[in-house]
Amino acid sequence: MSKKQFFLGMLLAAFIGGVVALAGVSFLFKPQSAGNFDEKQQASFVNMLSGKDFTIPDGINFVASAQVVTPAVVHVKSQIAYSPRSQRDPIQEFFGFPDPRGDQGQGGGAMPMSSGSGVIISPDGYIVTNNHVIDGATKVDISLENNKRYEATIIGTDPTTDLALLKIEADNLPFVKFGDSDRTKIGEWVLAVGNPFDLNSTVTAGIISAKARNIGILQGVENNLQVESFLQTDAVVNPGNSGGALVNLAGELVGINTAIATRTGTFSGYSFAVPSTLVKKVMDDLMKYGAVQRGLLGVQIQNVSPELADYLDKKFPVEQGVYVGGVNENSAGKEAGLKEGDIITAIDGKAVNNVAMLQEMVARKRPGDKVEVEYLRDGKNAKTTATLKNFSGDTNIVKREVPKAYNFDGLQFEDLRDNQKQQLEIAGGAVIKSNANEVWRNAGARNGFIITSAIADNGRAKITNAQEMIDFLEDHRGEEIVILGMFPDGTDYYFEVELN
Repeated sequence: MSKKQFFLGMLLAAFIGGVVALAGVSFLFKPQSAGNFDEKQQASFVNMLSGKDFTIPDGINFVASAQVVTPAVVHVKSQIAYSPRSQRDPIQEFFGFPDPRGDQGQGGGAMPMSSGSGVIISPDGYIVTNNHVIDGATKVDISLENNKRYEATIIGTDPTTDLALLKIEADNLPFVKFGDSDRTKIGEWVLAVGNPFDLNSTVTAGIISAKARNIGILQGVENNLQVESFLQTDAVVNPGNSGGALVNLAGELVGINTAIATRTGTFSGYSFAVPSTLVKKVMDDLMKYGAVQRGLLGVQIQNVSPELADYLDKKFPVEQGVYVGGVNENSAGKEAGLKEGDIITAIDGKAVNNVAMLQEMVARKRPGDKVEVEYLRDGKNAKTTATLKNFSGDTNIVKREVPKAYNFDGLQFEDLRDNQKQQLEIAGGAVIKSNANEVWRNAGARNGFIITSAIADNGRAKITNAQEMIDFLEDHRGEEIVILGMFPDGTDYYFEVELN
């Protein structure tokens, strides 16, 4: 056999062998028919998901955290007193009051509701929620995940952080433990648990996408002491989630969901939560004192930025920090030696890169607490210790004064609070705190209604406080009187009652 014939024979044998091999593979791997999708999905895919050794790492397993937290997140429903009359009355027109029904025709006496979420933080029934969920409420109802219902007492509120503390009378409740929001990291998994759109016990997942965010939503706060240093997440949060839990995968509370960034009113990709370190301090204050204790440094501050450098025509020695634009007289900062032009870089050894971080760090303290302030002056590092003061310029603890209650025939009145006087622009009034008088209820009186004047046969009396209301009622027993005032939203209203 020639060499040429040998090579041709080898090529032909290789070709025939290849064809046979391909035919065998096609036969062995020919798809088999399946009668339904149950059978189709019995197919085994050889990859990491079907491997015997593959398990979901505990660190990214949401199940355990959701099971721990969900029973301790509650539905909060707040009633705001509002009771439109069933028909128009000539006396109402005489007094010049608008029809509280507006253009809606016959009223049904329904009370507006505010709906949100809350988190049980102790087995004896303390609950944290947002201040805006219960703001102006005359009654707060709590629904647990197991459908039990309670009426809550408002222990205290803090508009500067948009937080509030509630209490229900119950024992051995499930609760969520506080975590350390300082230890959360950008990119860390978190769960948001709440009641969006009244959908109870809804759990969504996302990551921490930023920290120490100031989004400018807490406007109009008394003394301009608002604190915004939010955790930003992409966990889905919608109306109704406010006051709900943001937890890590250990089931620890790292934030209270408060706001969303949106142009539509629904979730658009970002949500914001008050960090748990600040929440815990505020809750401790409200439980112990009934009011939040704010320690103040007493300096006017701005973020270090290229824009500020251009505006001041200065060159900053650092890219991040807090620029001191002024120091208040008799303040902690003044006594500690801080001056205009200083750049604060750390508080108690922790770096502060912006105003939000500085405000949060200081807001965790109380009047009388000392903080170590690191700063730059003329490009040189310096350090000082400041003793924080309250807004009045001293270190005294401020306790909330519980309004005195005045009683008359099943009714309980209290004086109108100063902040409500300012909001409604009135000199005063008597607020109906509770109402167990059926005659008054049938007449339209509701908890939270503010009485500003009363009319009897002998004339009209202006009511600026609860004692004046009691005196008027005592003086006109057995008479028919007209009560005039407004609801907490400023809607004028009146009703008639006959006194016993």
